[in-house]
Amino acid sequence: MAQKALTPAENNGFTAEGDVPGDLAALRAATQAWREGAMKKSVAKMPERKARFSTWGDLDVPDVLTPVDVKLDYMKDLGLPGEYPFTRGVQPTMYRSRLWTMRMFAGFGTPEQTNERFKYLLAQGQTGLSTAFDFPTLMGYDSDSPRSLGEVGMCGVAVDTLRDMEVLFQDIPLDEVTTSMTINGPAIVLLAFYIALADVRGIPRTKIGGTVQNDCLKEFIAQHAWLVPPRPAMRIVTDMIEFCSKPERRRPRSSPSRSRTASATSSRASSAASTSTTSPRASPSSGTSTTTSSRRSPSSAQAAGSGRA
Repeated sequence: MAQKALTPAENNGFTAEGDVPGDLAALRAATQAWREGAMKKSVAKMPERKARFSTWGDLDVPDVLTPVDVKLDYMKDLGLPGEYPFTRGVQPTMYRSRLWTMRMFAGFGTPEQTNERFKYLLAQGQTGLSTAFDFPTLMGYDSDSPRSLGEVGMCGVAVDTLRDMEVLFQDIPLDEVTTSMTINGPAIVLLAFYIALADVRGIPRTKIGGTVQNDCLKEFIAQHAWLVPPRPAMRIVTDMIEFCSKPERRRPRSSPSRSRTASATSSRASSAASTSTTSPRASPSSGTSTTTSSRRSPSSAQAAGSGRA
């Protein structure tokens, strides 16, 4: 037998159990009673730490907020899942259908060593890759630079050339696995390598995807692995976003608007993928000539001395 629906007056001012108040006057009275009762008694025993609480932007933080204090148009301000303004998620089903991509941050030593680690992680059920680069790579130095001494492969993988990128992702299907690359200053070059690798393998650019951190401002205030001053750094960032957004060149599975921006490199950087370093070496995957540079191994680099010159 169906239960009779309670009126707001019969249900302490609420339209239904757990629902929003239907009688705002009753809610206003209940809030006032709470302040004069439970709140006042609690403050008498344990005073508040400050007379005023505020956000970092100096907006007041009240002791409590209720629907009485907020003018809300539910469909306009909150909406439904998968619909504008996307406050309840960008997909209608969110994780009820598919879980988020799970990636373990990985990268060390040489591209061969990290490739082995990538394959292990994928074999254990990981659904995407997240690449950690060493400090010389983050700073835009080749592994054989004097400034790279003692740092090659120590806190991430060393990637200097397109050949290194080929080895790093050997036997990994770029059109089936998305890749995150945590790099900022030289991000435009590393992404050029990644896109060029797909080109070498004959994989359409529309089939590859992932994210590049591409956040130069973070480097100026946190890690300090920056290459150029803020203005040209931001120009590079926006060039990458612009390239990624162009229908004829973009990677549709990338996310150019995220805070850790997934971007694609500008056309002028694409050529850098094949001209950035020294002697040519045959690519095993394509039979074409790619570029490489001599690399000091992590162990020998460490033995040669610690710290950057």
